[in-house]
Amino acid sequence: MDNYPNIDPALPAPPLRPDIRIGFVLMNNFTLHCVAELIEPIRFAADVSFLSRQIFCQWEWMSCDNQPVTSSCGMCITPTTRFDLYANWDYVVFAGGLLDETRHPADSLLREMVTLQQQRTPIITLCSATFMAAKAGLLNGKKCAIHFTTRDEFRQRFPQVTPVIDQTYISDGGIISCPVGTARDLALDIIQQHCGELRTRKVHKYLLMDEPKRRASPGTIARQPALKTYDDQLVQRTIAYMLQHLAEPEPLHIMTESLQITLRQLNQAFLLSTGDTAAVHWRKLRLEHARKLMTGSNLSINSVAKSCGFSDASHLITWFRKQYGETPADYRKRRRDVGRLITPEKI
Repeated sequence: MDNYPNIDPALPAPPLRPDIRIGFVLMNNFTLHCVAELIEPIRFAADVSFLSRQIFCQWEWMSCDNQPVTSSCGMCITPTTRFDLYANWDYVVFAGGLLDETRHPADSLLREMVTLQQQRTPIITLCSATFMAAKAGLLNGKKCAIHFTTRDEFRQRFPQVTPVIDQTYISDGGIISCPVGTARDLALDIIQQHCGELRTRKVHKYLLMDEPKRRASPGTIARQPALKTYDDQLVQRTIAYMLQHLAEPEPLHIMTESLQITLRQLNQAFLLSTGDTAAVHWRKLRLEHARKLMTGSNLSINSVAKSCGFSDASHLITWFRKQYGETPADYRKRRRDVGRLITPEKI
C-alpha cells in the first residue's frame, strides 16, 4: 500500500540538489537484468513513494554513438542525453552483456575510460564491461568480480588481473566491478553511502528485502568509506590509523615516525592510490565524519567540529563548504527536509 497518499504526482519535484548523479553507458547487447538491479533500488531512493521523479538521485542513459541501443533480450533503449563522460557524474556505469560486444571495444572508448579514471570519477562495470576496463589497463595488478562462466577466458586474456567469482562486487583502484545477478547489493551500498539510512530502509521495505540476511550473504562486501579499497598496505594501515583518530588528528610527523617512513614516502603512496596527499585525505575523512554527525545527531556545529578534529565551528564551516558546496547547517536542513518528505506515518 502507498504510504504517501497526499503526494500529487502532477506537482513539480521539489528544488533539491541531488545527492548523487549517475551516467549509464549502455553497450550494444547489454544485459538488461544487471542494469535493472542497479537502477531500481536507486529509483526508489530518488523520490517519495512510487512516483519515480529524479529528486534525490539523478541518472541519464547514454550510448557511444548517441543512437538507440538494444539489450541482449531485444529491448531497445533511446539515450536520454548525448554521450558525455565528464558531466559531473558521481559514478559512470558501463553496462556490458554479450561478450562479442565487449571483447574488442573501440580504442577511442578505452581512452575515454582511462581519462575518466585519471580524473578520479568512480567507474562501475556491469557484466562483461569488466573486460573493457581490463583491456584499457585499468585493472592491472587489481582484483575484479567476474561471473564464473567468463573467468577462464578473462584469466587467459588478462593474466595481470585477479578475477574473483564469489563476491557480489569488488571496488579496487576506482573501478567497481559487478557481475551479472549481483548489482542490487552494490545499489544498496551506494544508497547507504550517499542518501543515508532512512532511504536505504525505504528501499528495503518496498523491495521486500530482509536486511540482516543480505548482510550475511557470502558475496557481500563489508561497507567501506566511498566504496574504495587500496592495494597499498601502507595506505591501508595509515587510513586505519586516521579513522581511529578523527577527533584528535596528530601532526603527520608523529604518524610517519610510528610507521617508520618519511613524509615524502607517505605522500607518494597516497598520491598514487587516492590522488591526494595524506593530510588532504585525512581532512576528507574528518569532513565525511562531520557530515554523518550532522544528520545522525543533534550535536551543535561547534561540537561536531571538535568531534572531527577541527579547532572550531568556523574552521569546519570553511572546509565543509569547500568540500561539499554548502555549510554544515544547510546540509543538515536539506537532509532533514528530505527525511520529512519520505518518512511515512508508520515505519
